[in-house]
Amino acid sequence: MRTRVAASAGLFLIAAVSGSAEPMVQQTIAATCQKCHGPAGDSDNPTYPRLNGQQADYIAAQLKNFRDHKRDDTHARGFMWGKARTMDDKAMMALGQYYAGQKPTPPQTGGALAAEGEALYHNGDPGRGVVACQQCHGRNGEGAGAMPRVAGQHAPYLRMVLGAFRSGLRHNGQMNAAAKNLSDHQIEALSSYLSND
Repeated sequence: MRTRVAASAGLFLIAAVSGSAEPMVQQTIAATCQKCHGPAGDSDNPTYPRLNGQQADYIAAQLKNFRDHKRDDTHARGFMWGKARTMDDKAMMALGQYYAGQKPTPPQTGGALAAEGEALYHNGDPGRGVVACQQCHGRNGEGAGAMPRVAGQHAPYLRMVLGAFRSGLRHNGQMNAAAKNLSDHQIEALSSYLSND
């Protein structure tokens, strides 16, 4: 697997240098990720996040964190450390740009707690010290730059990630602070609003 990632990254860099970064080359890079993240990043397994329509800068930053072991939660160590080990920064950004260019999965429209989750996403809960998610992730959950797209993600994945940020199992100062006061019910509501399962 590592050899295939390195070879694919090399193909992209050769094409980029010659000025002919063909879509086929980007698809070759992405094929190394397809087993878990699905065709064009539209994962159908809630263990693995959807990458289609994700922010390129966010994907590249996470791949660097995996490669450099700066992200050390259980899923990072188990699934991604080895995959990212041989990738250089240019290949990571190329991969990010490929997935950013794929059609994103839209959020669902009628989860059981969607209305409550929508209010929390847009307004936060000042009484509990919970800030509005839209401040960083965008009005429609689309993300921007290094801030990830959260709309259309798997509900179980969103619940897992928010729980990991709340407990400190996954380290990110901004998200640890944002999630620390979320209740289980609020995590469920946010997942209901943002997800598509």
